[in-house]
Amino acid sequence: MKVVPLFDRVLIKPIEGAEKVGGVWIPPSAQENTQQGEIVAVGGGRMTEQGVLIPMRVKAGDKVVFQRYSGTEIKIDGVDYLIVQEGHFLAVLED
Repeated sequence: MKVVPLFDRVLIKPIEGAEKVGGVWIPPSAQENTQQGEIVAVGGGRMTEQGVLIPMRVKAGDKVVFQRYSGTEIKIDGVDYLIVQEGHFLAVLED
C-alpha cells in the first residue's frame, strides 16, 4: 500500500534505540524527550492564507529528530509508522 501524506505532513519510519546517528551523539536526557526516524514520504507543502505554497524542506530518505509523542501512529502492512507535521522536527541529521 502506498501512503501519500497531505500538505505539510510526513510519513516516518521510527528508528528505535538510536544513540548516535551521523556522528552526532544523542545524550540519554535528550533521548527521553525526542525520537528519531527516517522519512518515507512527504506531502506537497503548506499553503499560506494568501494562497502561496511553501514547499517542504525535507525529503524522503532524510533522517530527522522530532518530539516524542508528536504525530499519529499508523500500521501499514504490519510495519509501524508515524505521520508528523514538518513543524514538529527539531533537526535533520546529516552525514
